Amino acid sequence: MPASPDIGKVFTVPQLIDAFARKFYYLRLSITDVCNFRCTYCLPDGYKPGALGNKSFLSLDEIRRISRAFASLGTEKVRLTGGEPTLRRDFTDIIAAVRENPEIRTLAVTTNGYRLARDVAAWRDAGLTAINVSVDSLDARQFYAITGEDKFTQVMAGIDAAFEAGFEKIKVNTVLMRGVNDTSLNSFLNWIKHRPIQMRFIELMQTGEGGGLFQRHHVSGEVIREQLLRQGWQLQARARSDGPAQVFSHPDYLGEVGLIMPYEKDFCASCNRLRVSAIGNLHLCLFGESGIPLRDLLADDGQLDDLQMRIQGGLRGKRETHFLHQGDSGITQNLSFIGG
Repeated sequence: MPASPDIGKVFTVPQLIDAFARKFYYLRLSITDVCNFRCTYCLPDGYKPGALGNKSFLSLDEIRRISRAFASLGTEKVRLTGGEPTLRRDFTDIIAAVRENPEIRTLAVTTNGYRLARDVAAWRDAGLTAINVSVDSLDARQFYAITGEDKFTQVMAGIDAAFEAGFEKIKVNTVLMRGVNDTSLNSFLNWIKHRPIQMRFIELMQTGEGGGLFQRHHVSGEVIREQLLRQGWQLQARARSDGPAQVFSHPDYLGEVGLIMPYEKDFCASCNRLRVSAIGNLHLCLFGESGIPLRDLLADDGQLDDLQMRIQGGLRGKRETHFLHQGDSGITQNLSFIGG
């Protein structure tokens, strides 16, 4: 079992700072855009091969070099994303490769939970420290309607298996949708009352392929926040390598609630994360442009300095904010395209 991430901490001087003095400690690393679910808000028609062109996904050695470069530039947290990252046959090896860097104290995965029950113990042994599971409904029939897969029982068993494997807290992601799950707060709160789960409600975001769905189902996270505050939940402080969630706790609940509201004023002011796509492009924003190629510098270990310089140089072009309020989602056609 891996040592606690707080043991033997290694602190590096942050070298990823943009023109607006934001410091970047967090890398979201996509390792595939393939997904086996057909969620209504992401891939309603299922995964289509070739969405990223005919390019292959990053190899294990390329992932190792990317993580080494970011670690040396002050990155403390890496999240493996997709698509569904656990579909990669070398997923356990990828975990071990990223954890070779002592500077990276948190290594997380966002997963649909499909393979949790089978493999989570091996992932923890390889060095995984945190898990986010996507669960958009606690009703098995609605879960099937949203995901296109009758896997609710399997995913719930996977969450139990993660606790049994030694994970002390699990984060569960729910995309908030009007007329679908926006009135289910009490059901979710009852579920986490005696479980160390951080229930995270994520506002539906507009993408190139999902404009109609956004217009029908978007609802502000303020609806949930107002209910939480009325019920005595308290906003918690945010650590420098945390994600964008506003986290609330309550003395009567073992679990927590997180709200991710990208349409709220000043959402981007606290941005601390960068993204690398499954084909090796650096993306400065989930809703940005085509990305900055890194792959030509991943062929061997001798290009580490050039790789670091390109990452740092690219960061100078990061915009102060996204333009979602104007309906501009950049090149992001769906949330599996870069990694959500």
